[in-house]
Amino acid sequence: MTAATASTTTGVQRARGRVWFLVNATVAWIGLVLQLVLSAGGFYPSTDTVPSQTGYANALGAAGAFGRIVDYASYFTIWSNIVVAVVLTLLALQPGRDSPTLRVLRLDSLLMITITGLVYAVVLAPTATNVGWQIIGNFFVHQATPVLTIVVWLVVGPRGWIRWSTIAPAMILPLVWVAYTLVRGAVISGYPYPFIDVVRHGYGQVLINVVGVAVLGVVIAAILLGVDRLLSRRVRS
Repeated sequence: MTAATASTTTGVQRARGRVWFLVNATVAWIGLVLQLVLSAGGFYPSTDTVPSQTGYANALGAAGAFGRIVDYASYFTIWSNIVVAVVLTLLALQPGRDSPTLRVLRLDSLLMITITGLVYAVVLAPTATNVGWQIIGNFFVHQATPVLTIVVWLVVGPRGWIRWSTIAPAMILPLVWVAYTLVRGAVISGYPYPFIDVVRHGYGQVLINVVGVAVLGVVIAAILLGVDRLLSRRVRS
């Protein structure tokens, strides 16, 4: 392969990657904006009779808008979708962009959105009672973005970014969310998910639950690493 051919091939790959990254980022941003509008507008009225559930104390109408927005920004689902939206936007703008921080955030985007999709499908979806626009909003942040993010990574990567040395740093952001949630929960006595609800389960059980999710995260990261190495070998061959 000549230098000119290699340059052309790289250019085609980057153009192809830019399209995939842009589609992924767009879907993530649409879901985030839609959920923000629905949350701020009170289209997710609290039907939970458990006082320790996030949103239970928010007033109806405009009076509760600020509280609903803060609650919106406190869900792991939203954090994971924001990471996907930001990282994929950066990659779409500059497909050849690379840095140690971006590599960690790319793994975060895959890891966090996978956990979001799995937890929703296994734990939350069976009891979800969404109607109207709520169904569409939940579809974007809990199903469309998680599935699309994994598909885009499988198709265009970037390859070779996941290493054992990036797994530990990638766990920092999810743990920051846990710390924020526990501190905020201690102040307002409200938690976004049952598994981290200290009022109902106590710190002991919540710690066990968090450790379990953290172990799941490491397992998922290890699987992503294995798949990435396999795909990287195929690209080289």
